[in-house]
Amino acid sequence: MLARIQFAFTVAFHIVFPAFTIGTSAFVATLEGYSLATGSERHHLLARYWTKVFAVSFAMGVVSGIVLSYQFGTNWSRYSEVLGNVIGPAIGYEVLTAFFLEAGFLGIMLFGWNKVPRPVHFAASVLVALGTALSAFWILSANSWMHYPAGYEMRDGIAYPTDWWQIIFNPTFPWRFTHMVVAAYLTTALVVMAVGARFILKNRFLDDARTMLRMGLGLLLILAPLQLLIGDQHGLNTLKYQPAKVAAIEAHWPQSGVAPLILFAIPDEAAETNRYEISIPNVASLILTHEWEGEVTGLKAFAAEDRPPVWPVFFAFRLMVGIGLFIIALAFWGGWAWLRGRLIVSDRFLQVAAYSWPLGFIAILAGWMVTEIGRQPWVATGILRTAEAASPVPAAHVATSLALFVIVYAIIFAAGIRYMNRLLNKGPDREATLPELGVPQRPLSGAGGGKAEPSSAAKTG
Repeated sequence: MLARIQFAFTVAFHIVFPAFTIGTSAFVATLEGYSLATGSERHHLLARYWTKVFAVSFAMGVVSGIVLSYQFGTNWSRYSEVLGNVIGPAIGYEVLTAFFLEAGFLGIMLFGWNKVPRPVHFAASVLVALGTALSAFWILSANSWMHYPAGYEMRDGIAYPTDWWQIIFNPTFPWRFTHMVVAAYLTTALVVMAVGARFILKNRFLDDARTMLRMGLGLLLILAPLQLLIGDQHGLNTLKYQPAKVAAIEAHWPQSGVAPLILFAIPDEAAETNRYEISIPNVASLILTHEWEGEVTGLKAFAAEDRPPVWPVFFAFRLMVGIGLFIIALAFWGGWAWLRGRLIVSDRFLQVAAYSWPLGFIAILAGWMVTEIGRQPWVATGILRTAEAASPVPAAHVATSLALFVIVYAIIFAAGIRYMNRLLNKGPDREATLPELGVPQRPLSGAGGGKAEPSSAAKTG
């Protein structure tokens, strides 16, 4: 359990940074591409601004990722022994294709401004963005194989690959990969939109802020509803290949039957029932099977020792879906204000948008709790249980390293996040104007950094 807590702690810190770098690298490449196509200097400077944020996030993602790989040997040696023939090459391919591609062009992206031609720099940014997506491809392929192993055979208790196409493109991979990459883009869009909204509320960098606000909101308007459809297909795929996980998500106990949509409950695993349940009859069956009377397999169809922990999966899923629905509503709200020409003067929307930046990160963490806890008690379904995958390390040793990780992470990542926040608050390299409104940027009155009212021209605009 201590080894599981340690891995959960380190992976929770790690995952938010690669997810953010997937989105920010693509955003930087988009800004550069638009600047090249139109000659816009403003978009070029915005690309430089967001590249600094990307660099800090990338560095923290690399540091936290190294720790994870070491744990395979220190805390999960049995996992490495039994599954290493499959997982090892998959992670190796991630290094050889994705990480080498990122590392090869990262220097140009970070330090090549004004040193190489802009088309060359744009190409480097595109290749770094491609590398981050490739990294997600390989990691999610390996992770998906653990959920539904395919293309292997067991010899003397060890898994050996027999078909790499089946291993890489295992049945749960396509929807899992799509869902995660879209989540990364949504997370970045929320941050970009929030930064733009904050600058508008503070009456700073108005033209840059409007660009960020509109680009972030525009991506939300496209991807947030699309993510709902992707999530639905991902759920159908999970129902087919991991029915125990879906039963835990829905806290559905009968062996088989029509499933209500449970809005709230306190799952009682000992009594195999739900306390204080508030539900809508048949709706979960409609969502999962697309039939009003659709049969859904329940938790009692599985032996007690083969069921995932219900409580964390049940609540984490509802947190993820709740945030997703809120993001869709926020996007439509902003879209309506945009359509009416009142986007940058809608203070109420801007205030909500300015504080929406953590939602994507929270949803990603909640989704990964559903994914990974929902796979339990297996580290690789049907092959190796999590309890059997741990190293024979004394609990005191794991507890000591866990305590050290908590202390070191608290110091390093607090400093890194603080620095990233300072970069975001500093803004682009020059105070911008809003030529469309004909008003220059006006500095805030006073030194307190309080909210400034938009200019009269902005209000009437």
